[in-house]
Amino acid sequence: MSLKYNDLLTHTLEDRSGTLHDNMSKNSALLNRLKQKGNLKQISGGTKILEELEYGEGDMVWYSGYDTIAYQQKQLFTAAEYALKLCAVPVAISGEELLMNSGEEQIMNLFEKRVDNAEKTLIKKMSAAVYGDGTGSSGKEIGGLALLVADDPTTGTVGGINRAETGNEFWRNQVLSAAITKDNILQKMNELYLKCSRGSDRPDLIVCDDNLYSLYDSTLMDLQRFCDSKVADSGFVSLKFKGSDVIYDGGQGGNCPANYMYFLNTDYIYLRTHKDRDMKVIGGDRMAVNQDALYRIIGWAGNLTMSNAALQGVLINTGSSSASTEG
Repeated sequence: MSLKYNDLLTHTLEDRSGTLHDNMSKNSALLNRLKQKGNLKQISGGTKILEELEYGEGDMVWYSGYDTIAYQQKQLFTAAEYALKLCAVPVAISGEELLMNSGEEQIMNLFEKRVDNAEKTLIKKMSAAVYGDGTGSSGKEIGGLALLVADDPTTGTVGGINRAETGNEFWRNQVLSAAITKDNILQKMNELYLKCSRGSDRPDLIVCDDNLYSLYDSTLMDLQRFCDSKVADSGFVSLKFKGSDVIYDGGQGGNCPANYMYFLNTDYIYLRTHKDRDMKVIGGDRMAVNQDALYRIIGWAGNLTMSNAALQGVLINTGSSSASTEG
């Protein structure tokens, strides 16, 4: 098998690495928002991804004249530690396939199709992992929204911080569970929205499944249905709620869990990616030891991280699907 084929496949993959990165963010409302805010961050190394947290408050005293202004040292900062998670998509072409596709143009078409398939696979798996709890693939997947914005934030460990321990209440997200109907969905959304707000800090992205999106949509008059042009240009269908984009991640291939609506303040959520594994080809030439085949591996490493949990929330519809759509 000619070295030319190695070069062609490697070149094809490397040319597509930037496209892979962009297409991944275009396929997920959360990742797309993080990209818009510059929260797709690269890291250079280390065994852990550190996210600094400011959770304490200093002392302020009112005084007059020669009153004593005392200072007592307090713990104001800590850090969450997230594990580095890795994934890869192999691209393989057999010697027989190369012989059957003789000619450089046919070979390039073959390479492109295989790379297209690898790209779709990676995007689909990553988009699903964004909603996971990190336990998938024997704990090797990234920690997604089911971990960061959990159903029960009083249990479990996130970023190395035990949410059950006294003193770690700051690291618990907001939760509201109720039987949601057309008659009460606005009330429940407003209730959770207020819980997730702190002054000018408030949710900017609300992601939900088909059921809750349809219920919210049914409460709006035609004149109330408008969306952000940036969101529409990104390919997502959205509505607005108090200035926040309401986007459904449903339909065919949707990944948001049924009857869930996440209220996210994306100022405090990041996708941290290792600079040497940002949709890049791993290693050099790879020939199978005991097969007539050519291999390349597209690799990614990083994790989804969070620096503020209290400003994130999840609304869970506990009613049945049929009952929840009744007015």
